[in-house]
Amino acid sequence: MPEEMETVVQAEPLKDFCTRVFVEMGVPPDDAAVTADVLVAANLRGIDSHGVARLKRYVDGLRNGMMMARPNVEIVHETPCTALMDGGGGLGQPVGVRGMKLAIEKAQRMGVGFVAVRNSNHYGIAGYYSMMALEHEMIGISMTNAAVLVVPTFGRDAVLGTNPLSVAAPAGQERPFVLDMATSVVTRGKLEEYDRKGKPLPLTWATDERGIPTSDAARVLKNLLARAGGGILPLGGAREADGGHKGYGLALLVDILCGVLPGAGYATTIYPKTPEGKPLPANVGHFFGAIRVDAFRSLEEFKATMDDIIRILKNSPKAEGAERIYIHGEKEFEEEERRRRGGIPLHPKTMAMMRQVAAELGVEYDLL
Repeated sequence: MPEEMETVVQAEPLKDFCTRVFVEMGVPPDDAAVTADVLVAANLRGIDSHGVARLKRYVDGLRNGMMMARPNVEIVHETPCTALMDGGGGLGQPVGVRGMKLAIEKAQRMGVGFVAVRNSNHYGIAGYYSMMALEHEMIGISMTNAAVLVVPTFGRDAVLGTNPLSVAAPAGQERPFVLDMATSVVTRGKLEEYDRKGKPLPLTWATDERGIPTSDAARVLKNLLARAGGGILPLGGAREADGGHKGYGLALLVDILCGVLPGAGYATTIYPKTPEGKPLPANVGHFFGAIRVDAFRSLEEFKATMDDIIRILKNSPKAEGAERIYIHGEKEFEEEERRRRGGIPLHPKTMAMMRQVAAELGVEYDLL
């Protein structure tokens, strides 16, 4: 759909609206505000596939009992450097923030801190949590497993999630390095975005029920919902010659740290259903890490060296026709600055969905 048909909304009213929706669903105000902040942060950084377009997904999860509005979150096991948390089946964003804060606290005391979480749900963009460490001038790590969407190398059916991971590292005068990536070629949210806009998929993104590349986003999404075969390709694509086995290996690594390690769901055991097809608690797992730089070397020396490596890359010769070499996170920081000034563009279908949610819950819809 043409860009001019998008509606521009300011971040704070959008965040306030989402917060009120979650409160209306029974989520405690603090947890509601955190969840809304993570969603709007995705939109601000230009990651619209993981922003407020997903609001109805959370509302539906709270309605059908797959997500608990007031979960019993607890620390199951703890050492000076590590912890295992149980998310109580609640929203992934509040337990994600709590888990990352705990990793940072442990790193402040011990130099490093790692927290694994089980029994959680979708937590939004991975970079939100890794970037929390930047506020303390630490290196942050965040990853999560996810619903079955990705076909392994040489496979026909989806077995793994898009399993994103993020690492953030502070710099001095330069912007921080923020890697925030799925271990698949794209995320389901990107397929949903293409489906909403009626755009054909690149043939390197996904396969149909036969394992053949397809440009039909609706077909891929329908097959994934029905577990009918096919799915999203791992980073690198379908073949070993293109490096697809490397993306497959990264996805499996995330599933080991987020699923196997904490005792969460993994591979096809995540997002289970009853024999009748009713959704059960998703049992999504997360993994968070924080590293205090001065546990290795002087923070100022590290930041100066970060500036140097960033400048070496940015000032290296450009390919013909290229104007600029970017560092990971740089585009998102710049997009956030633009959208904080000029507002967040939202697709008409996203606006319609939010109006519907507001009407159903009796929440005032005051974004325009």
